[in-house]
Amino acid sequence: MSRLTAVSLNGARSGSALARLATVFALTLACAGATTGLLNAPAAQAQTVSDGSLSFSGDAGDYISGGQSYSYATSSGDGLDTYASTDDSHISVSVNGANGDWWYLDLAAPGGQALAPGDYTGATRYPFNSAAEPGLSVDGNGRGCNTLTGSFHIADVAFGPDGYVQKLDATYEQHCEGGSAALRGEVHIDNPAPPAVLDLGVSVGLTGKASTLDGKATIGGTVSCNAPVKVSVSGDVTQVAKKVLIKGSYATSVDCRPGTPVAWTAVADPTGTTPFQKGDVEVNARASAVDPNYGQLVTANQTAVVSLDKSTSVS
Repeated sequence: MSRLTAVSLNGARSGSALARLATVFALTLACAGATTGLLNAPAAQAQTVSDGSLSFSGDAGDYISGGQSYSYATSSGDGLDTYASTDDSHISVSVNGANGDWWYLDLAAPGGQALAPGDYTGATRYPFNSAAEPGLSVDGNGRGCNTLTGSFHIADVAFGPDGYVQKLDATYEQHCEGGSAALRGEVHIDNPAPPAVLDLGVSVGLTGKASTLDGKATIGGTVSCNAPVKVSVSGDVTQVAKKVLIKGSYATSVDCRPGTPVAWTAVADPTGTTPFQKGDVEVNARASAVDPNYGQLVTANQTAVVSLDKSTSVS
């Protein structure tokens, strides 16, 4: 579920992550009957905050803060990470304090709407808020609310592709278990402009070889990219010869670098007893790679008619 995913994405600190996992699991069991329309929004890859801060303080009687004040900033050597759902409806911020503290802040818009500047009132505990309610949660250091009410105000927010959080300026107020004691805080994030998403291309060469020795077909083409990635290329080769359907699959991988297209070559082994023969075949190619900046799988496809010539070598 989304809450456990947050631990995994931000979990460079095994002690804090495991402690939070235990806390979240216990609270999840207590709220097992709750539902939300936000659990289905996938999260993007976590980003290290380059310039940011998170602080909060609580009234006497507030369970999360213990009535104390806490402040963390990247300029003070504290670590902050953030990620958003790919529909920009939810932002999570994690703190890895230089003193060993660890905290998490979640802000979510109602109904899967994209977060935008404005007031969000009537918030309940994320991720168990209903689709009509904003979601909010401040937890960490082994403490979390079972139920909560609260609100938050977003002064500024800016997203990049795939849930990249470029800017966030927000304040928030949280009340645990319906109590009057409040936790109040603010968060500021200023990340660089988002990098470009991975642009991937694939082409199929118009000529290939059909081996007269083993019946396999050798085909190839090129891949192109705008960032260094390992690209997997796979697909099928299909031929009809003398009313017989001949088909085989292939797979290979190449290291792609921006600039000049990189060649790929692969061999398709016919699945039946009839070998590939001289003549036209249909080749479909699917290139795939993981975007190094956003962690998303990117694909490109092309289908082409390829002319096979005879080859006396083994493919």
